[in-house]
Amino acid sequence: MDLMEKVSSLAKRRGFIFQGSEIYGGFQGFWDYGPLGVELKNNIKKEWWKSMVYLRQDVVGFDAAIIMNPAVWEKSGHLKAFTDPLIECKLCHQRFRADKKDLLAKHESEHGEKVGWTESKKFNLMTEVLLGVTEPKQKAYLRGEITQGVMVNFENVVNSTRVKIPFGIAQIGKAFRNEITPGNFTFRSREFEQMELEYFIPPKEDESKKTFEYWKKQRMDWYVSLGLNPKKLRFREHKEGERAHYARFAEDIEYEAPFGWDELEGIHHRGDFDLKNHSLKYKDNESGEEYTPWVIETSGGVDRATLFFLLDAYHEEDKRVVLKLHPRLAPFKVAVFPLLANKEELTKKANGIYETLKKEFNTAWDDRGNIGKRYFAQDEIGTPWCVTVDFKSLEDNTVTVRDRDSAKQERVEVEKLNDWLKTKLND
Repeated sequence: MDLMEKVSSLAKRRGFIFQGSEIYGGFQGFWDYGPLGVELKNNIKKEWWKSMVYLRQDVVGFDAAIIMNPAVWEKSGHLKAFTDPLIECKLCHQRFRADKKDLLAKHESEHGEKVGWTESKKFNLMTEVLLGVTEPKQKAYLRGEITQGVMVNFENVVNSTRVKIPFGIAQIGKAFRNEITPGNFTFRSREFEQMELEYFIPPKEDESKKTFEYWKKQRMDWYVSLGLNPKKLRFREHKEGERAHYARFAEDIEYEAPFGWDELEGIHHRGDFDLKNHSLKYKDNESGEEYTPWVIETSGGVDRATLFFLLDAYHEEDKRVVLKLHPRLAPFKVAVFPLLANKEELTKKANGIYETLKKEFNTAWDDRGNIGKRYFAQDEIGTPWCVTVDFKSLEDNTVTVRDRDSAKQERVEVEKLNDWLKTKLND
């Protein structure tokens, strides 16, 4: 199997990601996150929120509604411009994005004969919903991006906080797109989660360029700091004609996945497009100057980040599979084992350590099978450290701590175990 197949197989087998509503045949473009997957996703979001909000004085958090007044999407241009080019195979009538040449070539080869395609048409990605209890029901939309919730609340945030330009508003939330061809596991889905920063600045060219470059570096450094291989990351500038309707210019952070280089996060110069369309301005209370700010945006996908972290972390070494996730992202930080499950004194002491550790760390317990299989099982889900209580533990109150990546072991005093783990997590 190739890497993508191996990771998707592991994801299901070990409870990271499942096909949505699988018992009924699934539903294309929708995915469910299992007990380990939800922990990994939450850890990614927690690290993002910490770096973007908690460690900064110039950014505040936000959480907007998924469904907004349809006028929002009229003003933002999404009802007209939020489109993909759509073509249809004349043989089987399947529809594809016209700009995905690799998918089109693959489809043609599957037919084994010459394929005719219809003319390209624009297809709007907004997902419609109907609200109300009587007919006619009111048509609204599931948000296609989380950005507009921040934009329409710009004045509310300014008036209710002490922020002043330059400042940012950070948000994590669900978005929905009626994708023509969802695929590559969770990479292109119809329901997904975004983590975005909208950073508001004065409408000045020099300052906007400096801010754009600043956030490019910040975002790239964040992914590298959490373990993504820098050799598999790059920036790609959007060419004229491929930029989103709101972007003055844009660059993507791309990751080299098994299916090729593709977008992990976008950094966009949105200019005054959004605030101007919503007729919103900023007034400097000190100078009295009033203007429409420009916006530099960083927009990353939580699901894409989860997928790429899994792909990057997957390693095969000798007879074991090791998921070398950064410890701060790993679903479990530590696992606790009694050396032998049928020895009450070992189980009792191990259980006491487990109860203590789980108050501070997400901790796994495992007493099944032999110790080697337990180690390998924790390696496969990315647990950085395994603590084993053995007979020596009963004598001197120390435990064996095994490192996931090196498989090396060391003895640590039980009283110092919490501090030892905290130090390792903060390294």
